[in-house]
Amino acid sequence: MTWYDSFLQQLVDGLVLGSFYALVALGYTMVFGVIKLLNFAHGDLYMTGAFAGFGGLSLVSGFLGAGWLGIFVAMLLAMLAVGCLGVVIERVAYHPMLGAPRLSILITALAVSLVLQNAALALTGGQYTAFSTDLGFGGISLGNLFLSYNQIVLVAAAAVLMIALELFVSRTLYGRAMRAVSIDKDMCRMMGINVSAVIAVTFFIGSGLAAAAGTMAGAYYGSIWYFMGFLIGRKAFTAAVIGGIGSITGAMLGGLILGLLESFGTHIPFIGSEWKDVFTFSILILVLVFKPTGLLGKSEVERM
Repeated sequence: MTWYDSFLQQLVDGLVLGSFYALVALGYTMVFGVIKLLNFAHGDLYMTGAFAGFGGLSLVSGFLGAGWLGIFVAMLLAMLAVGCLGVVIERVAYHPMLGAPRLSILITALAVSLVLQNAALALTGGQYTAFSTDLGFGGISLGNLFLSYNQIVLVAAAAVLMIALELFVSRTLYGRAMRAVSIDKDMCRMMGINVSAVIAVTFFIGSGLAAAAGTMAGAYYGSIWYFMGFLIGRKAFTAAVIGGIGSITGAMLGGLILGLLESFGTHIPFIGSEWKDVFTFSILILVLVFKPTGLLGKSEVERM
């Protein structure tokens, strides 16, 4: 394999990885944009979505099969279930804390994360669960470059979800309300906008996107685990920071950039795959030091 073929292969792998990061990062940035909360339980919604997708596929595989059609339906079921779970979490854990100091809300988010992790641990016994599918290993060969159909479908599905979100936010009434609430909640209340409903919709969409990523990751990698959301949650947060947390376009861009950097970074001399997490979080530190607002974020002045 020539350096050019290797470059293209790493590009494809980076796009696949970046698609997962981008979908999860969108939840971080949407919630932060609306209520200024760093929802560190969001990675565990990704994990919950993977198990919900596994359960959904078990239900529909009997008549739809366990190929991409069955996985697509299971993903929709997982998005609905985890979206509703996200709304419940917001109502029960976060809504009563909206007027509290940010540290208190952050601790609450960490507590929610632990609850979800330990619930999954209790249900699975801490063992890996095989996410069995009927996906084949076919693909397209372009010289020495091999593109699997699974990679193509996954990246395409992630792109469709991200485009749909962008259209929802920019073209629909609720999307415009979300942008308005992110700017000034009090003014929105005076104008008759139901701020609580907008926040609930934000959590529903963000949680649903995390569930979609979790289901696709389970189908792609073939196994799921109760702790799978911890690391990708932190990396998705890194992606949101790179793009500019609070910016939807920035979250998409940051996810893809991080996926590509991680894919190519592991092939830099003296940086093997065992160092990829160190490499990733070093990027986070550099961004926070030199460009804390991210690529597309905006500086805000906070009055004390």
